[in-house]
Order: sequence, then structure tokens, then C-alpha cells
Amino acid sequence: MALIPIYWWNKEVHNFRISQDKFSKQPWANGVVLLACVLVAMLLANLPFTKQVYHDVLETQLSMNIKSPDGLIDWMFPRGMTVEKFINDILMVIFFFTVGLEIKREVVCGELSSFKKAILPVIAAFGGVVVPALIYTLVNHGTLAGSGWGIPTATDIAFAVGILSILGDKVPVSLKVFLTALAIADDLIAILVVALFYGGHVDGVLLLIALAVIAFVFLMKKLGEKRIAFYAVPAIVVWFLFYYSGIHATMSGVVIAMLIPMDARYNKAKFHRRSRILYTGLVDSEAVSTGESFPNGPQRYYLRRLAGLTKRSIPPSYRLEHILNPWVNFFIMPVFALANAGVEITDLSFFNVFHFDAALGGVGMGIFLGLLLGKPVGITLASWIAIKCKVGEMPAKGTWPMLFAVACLGGIGFTMSIFVDTLSFAGPDIPAEVTAHLRDAGKIAVLMGSLCAGVLGSLLITLVHKAQRKK
Repeated sequence: MALIPIYWWNKEVHNFRISQDKFSKQPWANGVVLLACVLVAMLLANLPFTKQVYHDVLETQLSMNIKSPDGLIDWMFPRGMTVEKFINDILMVIFFFTVGLEIKREVVCGELSSFKKAILPVIAAFGGVVVPALIYTLVNHGTLAGSGWGIPTATDIAFAVGILSILGDKVPVSLKVFLTALAIADDLIAILVVALFYGGHVDGVLLLIALAVIAFVFLMKKLGEKRIAFYAVPAIVVWFLFYYSGIHATMSGVVIAMLIPMDARYNKAKFHRRSRILYTGLVDSEAVSTGESFPNGPQRYYLRRLAGLTKRSIPPSYRLEHILNPWVNFFIMPVFALANAGVEITDLSFFNVFHFDAALGGVGMGIFLGLLLGKPVGITLASWIAIKCKVGEMPAKGTWPMLFAVACLGGIGFTMSIFVDTLSFAGPDIPAEVTAHLRDAGKIAVLMGSLCAGVLGSLLITLVHKAQRKK
């Protein structure tokens, strides 16, 4: 009788694991987890019995301090590192590294791999960056909020693709591919914006050393080195040099990602030849009588060799992307949301996105209008110009109403927009409390703008689909 509850318990655990695996593979799963983390972060930051603990945890120092008894040695590394900075400057490096791998894959063999495939999404992405930036600048020019123009220019691919998957066949496959490629190009532009406009004072010497290390990694790649371990140490060195040179440390992840080889150590011919030899040895080892059940000693040897052969026949970039994606989607991005979406609501004007102050500007208005209006208008207008000039062509079975509806989903900024917000509004002439106020107002505007863009896009897609079915 004791075996019955054990059996049922094991069955329940097994079913839970299957359900968990199915959930993690859904296109919308990442968006659901992120949304839940945003709600939790907002609660933690505003409930009277949790908000102090929440902020204390984020401000906890993580630096390592080495100090000699005589005081001659007093070294701290990395200086000023808190839990929040660890998330934004170290964990997000892995996020940007994965984004870099995805961009590289799409450029080499995906939706951006040829001029014909890439031109329309890339042009549309530029339109979706320029128009929101212009709207934000028009609203906030000459105010302390003026430097936040990069916030409404990004598209969150996780939420956008998740909503498209929920909408199912209401959207033509070609337009789903268009939005995915656009979001990838958008990520690349956002990375360039962060690198060029949101770094600090650049230390030329450290930057030159970083470039020398990058050149060494590039040479190593050209010489045919394909072992991932040989890229790990240079990646850490480049992060260190970027962190102290003034260029945002997350850019080191993108740079190293672009240098990871996309060629496997063993090509198709070598794989087939070696696998045949190993498989023959595996079969022949069955005749060896060792008294062991499968796999016996010789068989374990051949199985290990086959596993190593299979591993080395997959390009390093694909292996890293496959390993890192679950960690990025279900750990790093949720932790980022928990750390950065927790805005303490000390001023109800945060929710009035059309509030404008002569000195502070209208950060909420610029971001909200940029995401909700600027992104779809910019994407659609740039696409229209490209198609009319015969540079690009309308995606198969696509129409202008449906393209505009899909473009509305481009206004879901979230992850990258919040990240840019955490880098904005800092400067010697801006008091720290003003910077904190503008960033908090910006985060609320990103959340509200992204939510409205997602609802508007979903509603328009449904309405356009119904109208097209009636024809």
C-alpha cells in the first residue's frame, strides 16, 4: 500500500514537468512571466511592509574588498557594484550577448541574410526609430528630459511575437516574419543607440586595449579556433575594459557575440565518416563479454565519443544560443523586470502621461506618444516609401491595414525601453532626485505605452481580419 502514494506522487511530478516544459516552449510564455514580474515589482516597491526591503536589496553592495592590516593595500572590485548594477551591468551582458547571437544568425542565414529579405524590415525599423525619437524630441526639446529620446525607439520582440502567436492565423505568416525581422533590426539599432549616446566619458587608453583584445579574438577566430572556452576569458577582459572605459558594459556582450564562430569543428563529411567508425565500434563492442548490461565499458567509451562528435558538429554560436535562451527568457529578463519595473508611486502625475512641466518637460508624453503613435506611423510610412520606390515589396497576402495593425505591436517597448530609461537623464547639471523622478516617470510611461500598443494592435488585427473575411 505504501507504493500507491509514491506512484501517484511520481505521476504528479512527471505531469508537472511535462506541463512546465510545454509552457516554456510557448511563444507567449516569456511575455507572461515578464508581465507577472512587473506586477510583483510594482507591489514590492509600493506596499508599506515590502518597499524598504525591496530598495535595500537592490542597493546591497556586492563589491569584493581586499585590504591589508597595515592599510597599504585597499582594493575594491568592482567598485560601487550593487545588486541593481549587477543585474543591469553583468546579467544584462548575457542578454545582449544572446541578442547579438540572434542578430548574427539572422544576418548570416535567416530573415536578414539577403538584400531582398532584409531591406523592407530594416527600412521599416529605421522608420520605427526615427519617428518616435522625433516625437519625443519635439515634446521635450530644451528640457531636462531631452536626453530620453532613445527610450520609445525599441520594440520588445518577446511580447510582440507572443501576441502574434496568441492571435494565430489572423495574421499572415509573411507579416509575422516581417515583424520578427523588424524587431531584430530594431534591436541592432537600439544597441547602436546605447553604445553611441548613452555611455559615459570614454577613457581612450582602456578603449584601445579593449579593441586590441577584440582584434586578438578576431584573429583567433580567423585561424579556425572553435572551442567556446577560448572565447570566455577574452569576453571577461573586454567586459572589464568596457565597464571602466565609459562605454556601457553590455556592449561587450554584443561585440563578443559577433565574433563567436558559426562554423562547426567537424563538417558534414567528417561527421559521417567518424560517426560510421564509432557506430561500428559500438556495435562490435556488444560481442565483448564483460557481464555488464548495456552499456558496458567499451560501449560507454564509444557513446562518449559519439556525444563529443555530435557536440563538435554543431556550430558554437548555435550551441550557446540554445543553452542561454531559457536562462535569458526565464531568469535574466524576469530578474531585470523585478529590479527595474518597481517604481514607487510617490507622485500620481506619473500616470498622467500628458503632464508637462516647463523645466522637466513631458517625459511621459514623449514616451507614450512615441510608442503608441510614433512606432506604427514610422514603420508604416517607411514601408510605404520603400514599396512605392520599389526597393522592397509588400509581404505575401499582406495589406496596408493589416501591416499598420501589426506595426502597432512594434510599440511594445518594455525590456529595451526600460533599459534605455535606466541610462537616461543623468548628467552633472541634473540633481540625482530629478534623475530618479524622470526615470520613474519614464518607466510608468513605457509600461502604459506598451500596454496600450499591445491592446490597440490586437484589436486592430482582429477588426481587419474580420473585415477581410467578409469580402
